[in-house]
Amino acid sequence: MITEYHRPQTLEEALKLLSAPNTRPLGGGTGLTHPSDESFAVVDLQALSLDRVHKFGKHLEIGAIVTLQSLLESAHSPTALKTAIELEAPLNLRTMGTVAGALVTCDGRSPFAVVMLALDAQLTVDDEQSIVYGLGDLLPIRHELLKGKLITKIEIPLQTKLSFETVARSPADKPIVCTALAQWPSGRTRLVIGGWGKVPTLAMDGNEASGVEAAARNAAHDAADQWASAEYRSAVAAVLAKRCLAIIES
Repeated sequence: MITEYHRPQTLEEALKLLSAPNTRPLGGGTGLTHPSDESFAVVDLQALSLDRVHKFGKHLEIGAIVTLQSLLESAHSPTALKTAIELEAPLNLRTMGTVAGALVTCDGRSPFAVVMLALDAQLTVDDEQSIVYGLGDLLPIRHELLKGKLITKIEIPLQTKLSFETVARSPADKPIVCTALAQWPSGRTRLVIGGWGKVPTLAMDGNEASGVEAAARNAAHDAADQWASAEYRSAVAAVLAKRCLAIIES
């Protein structure tokens, strides 16, 4: 239950408010509107100019409260990222849910988190200073880790080749298995597998793409849950990784 509402005009004011007990940031609000017996204050981030997407050199800088739909509609967003965002949530939630909020609340079934992890997304976290973390170093993102702090922007590379493949029960359903493959001009290749568990799995981060099928198969070796067996996911992940590589090399 929301018991206090604050709308700071500066980042410094927001950080001071967030350092208080039982206080949470408010971006899109999709995660805070669920019924709860807990009382807490919210700090509305709308006035902090964190809602911009812009190209900066070879990178795309994404403000923390940019909505998923705005990122989907950005001319700079890679096609594979747009596909993942469409699967992340229906339109009405995409127009409200924020990029940072989606990453903070993600699990292993999040197509958006799978692609952002493959891109080695960098998150800027502010408190008394700005610190940049790789997304993989923060997942799963724990609320206590961000106490009194704020994710202000996310940065992804634009010079990479990126592909995303998925298998689900229906075209609009969250994936049972999905793979994202990113390759830099240097040859660096990152493969991430999702569809189960608490966080997506980084299957490969190497200097070349050889071995992606084996890496995908190994990443899903214990991925059993109520939706699929580990054997099924392991086999499908290898097929999807092969498809991703074929797309990148075409």
